[in-house]
Amino acid sequence: MNKTLIAGVGNIFLGDDAFGVEVVQRLRSMRLPESVTVRDFGIRSYDLAYALMDEWDLVILVDAVPRGEAPGTIYTIEPELPRNSDATGTFDAHSMNPVSVLRLVNALGGSKVKRLMLVGCEPASVEPRHDGNLGLSEPVQQAVDGAIDVIQEIIRDSEKAVAA
Repeated sequence: MNKTLIAGVGNIFLGDDAFGVEVVQRLRSMRLPESVTVRDFGIRSYDLAYALMDEWDLVILVDAVPRGEAPGTIYTIEPELPRNSDATGTFDAHSMNPVSVLRLVNALGGSKVKRLMLVGCEPASVEPRHDGNLGLSEPVQQAVDGAIDVIQEIIRDSEKAVAA
């Protein structure tokens, strides 16, 4: 059985930074294979780090990813997992930096993730505002369905690879 974690990350108070949270909320209401675990980690970096200490065949992080393209652009990235015990850099339990989380997991001896994918979306805004910044912008809201399609395709491809 192919064990998969889909991890939504982001801050719901920073507009489009809530993209990952919104995607996993929608995925929770969908029928997925029993081997798939869907969790909303928000900005709880320690919770994600401890979850990644388990052995996973595939981890899909879902997050807002600013790369300079048009808001709503979906990215599929397969980052390299850190393979040494370098835990340098800052680590803040009240914010989410996936690279820092992966370094912490590795430093704790838990780098058991076989494959890591990042499904990201170009945000329009992740900045705080004086009147609040709740909710996704229109282009990012429209990208949620596309991200779900990409995630389902990654899961299907992963399961086919295991079955082969």
